[in-house]
Amino acid sequence: MCGLIFGYDPSRAQPALVAAAGRALRALAHRGPDAEGLVCAPGLVIGHRRLSIIDLAASAQPMEDALRRYVLAYNGEVYNYRALRERLAGRWTLRTQGDTEVLLAGLVLEGTAFLDHAEGMWALSLWDRAAHTLLLARDRMGKKPLYYWTDHGRFCAASELPALLALLPVRPPEDLDSTADYLRYGYYLPGTTAYQGVREVLPGHWLSWSPAAGCATGAYWQLRVGGFRGNRAQAHERLRETLAAAVQRRLVADVEVGAFLSGGVDSSLMVALAAQVSGSPPKTFTIGFTEAAFDERIYAREVAHRLGTDHYEEVLGVYEPQALEHLVLQHVGQPFADSSLLPTALVSNLAARHVKVALSGDGGDELFGGYQRYLGPALLRWYTRLPRPLRAGAERAIRALPEPMAHHSRSLLKKAHLFVDLVGRAVAETPYVAPLIYRPDELAALAPDLAGRGHPPPGIPAVCDADDVWRMMVSDAIIYLPQDILLKVDRASMAASLEARAPFLDREVVELAFSLPRRWHLAGLGGKQMLAESFKPLLPPAIWARRKQGFAVPVHRWFAGALGDALEARLADPALPFVPAVVSDLLAAHRSGRRDYGHRLWQIYIYCLWRQGRSE
Repeated sequence: MCGLIFGYDPSRAQPALVAAAGRALRALAHRGPDAEGLVCAPGLVIGHRRLSIIDLAASAQPMEDALRRYVLAYNGEVYNYRALRERLAGRWTLRTQGDTEVLLAGLVLEGTAFLDHAEGMWALSLWDRAAHTLLLARDRMGKKPLYYWTDHGRFCAASELPALLALLPVRPPEDLDSTADYLRYGYYLPGTTAYQGVREVLPGHWLSWSPAAGCATGAYWQLRVGGFRGNRAQAHERLRETLAAAVQRRLVADVEVGAFLSGGVDSSLMVALAAQVSGSPPKTFTIGFTEAAFDERIYAREVAHRLGTDHYEEVLGVYEPQALEHLVLQHVGQPFADSSLLPTALVSNLAARHVKVALSGDGGDELFGGYQRYLGPALLRWYTRLPRPLRAGAERAIRALPEPMAHHSRSLLKKAHLFVDLVGRAVAETPYVAPLIYRPDELAALAPDLAGRGHPPPGIPAVCDADDVWRMMVSDAIIYLPQDILLKVDRASMAASLEARAPFLDREVVELAFSLPRRWHLAGLGGKQMLAESFKPLLPPAIWARRKQGFAVPVHRWFAGALGDALEARLADPALPFVPAVVSDLLAAHRSGRRDYGHRLWQIYIYCLWRQGRSE
């Protein structure tokens, strides 16, 4: 796993451009501590930081072809590169044993059509010296990041926002439409960033650029729904074979591969399959919490003991402001409201002390119906059939009760409060894009200048319109998954110089999961039916039976103490878009125990941290 930069700017003096490239590469050192490479020409810099996983002694980047026409800088892994070598036989003389040259040769010979044959994760730049043309591309599900900026014949790209900002001639202003999106969802919509003029290549897309023609972009892969031909038993067999093969592919490395193990279904299944296909269990890594409701170590230990893994644990006890600031400002580079970034970074640091690669269970919920919110449409349909006075009375009664400061998986009253919130958001979330943190009226009260602003969300395949739950699952796969889950795992793992691999996001697994009838994934009040039916013998019964928990952090407790004081101090900045009294009311209600506003307060705090940190 690696980091890349590209800069084309003939208007800048070459020493200044090279110096900017040096700053950008230093900002990416964590993504590639093993080696650094820089190719320079007048008005041009192409740089790379390498984390060596395959072909350790060779495959240095940026990589050029034998005639030095093409220059490839690439972040990722192509797991089936050995099979692709055979595809290229007779058309290219390969000088190395890794996947980088295979990707270079395939792109030169076949263009972006070659990506259809590759399985893996990637963000890449390919510069054609003769044609003066750049090609960028990003993997199908958006596991690897790639940001870019262009203006009047100049073009810059990088793997992370802080590196891109170091490369740019000027720092772009804030994009307030993106800020409105962030306050709605807690992250930015695909293709957008916190900065005006700074974009990201979309998952499954390529982008070409030249000084003369500018940008053109297109999709080389899109998610489809439906089409499975076979019965349920055949689907079980196909899923067992496909997911095992995906895990097998992600064990390809010239270094040791470990695994994250939360104790939930998805990560536990990855560990079990890795042990099954390799013949020996991987080392496993778990983060626990001092607050019992958030601690899953007992389940992780049960899986580790059953599979015989070499198991390691650490505990996240108190909020560490310096760690958070470093992650947001130096790695994410823009506001990001998923508080599980902190424990993900901690488990990545733990794993990186023992291995260079770790398997994760990311994608299981989106592909197989694991989120409790997928039950929402059915519950709402039932609920709206009740007499209106009965509904109004029930909602008043629930709101009158203090909301428990507890994990939702442990409290029926907490679930009741969440359901009442869902009832209030139902109209605003139709059509579904992602769970809203603030309804339009709430956003207008919190940040009046941002009311009505925002970017249009990406289109959802029309086939989903016939089924609201399918629409939710597809929307989560193409929006929530890359913009939140995968961003979090990439930045947190790469901050520790650790490569994270997600077998659930193998192309064949994704396409199979969404080809199956939706009712096979969700039945009654339970999800992940296909996974449970296909793999039940591999895990202890307690893992399949436990409630969905997620990698949550006890921010409610943190805001009741020092973090609440820190937020109050940051609100003194008059440049913030928030109405201070609205935030103060949220904090007061939270501290009094009337409502759990921990997630909203965290989102506001992160924005303040970024807004004030970027001006320092």
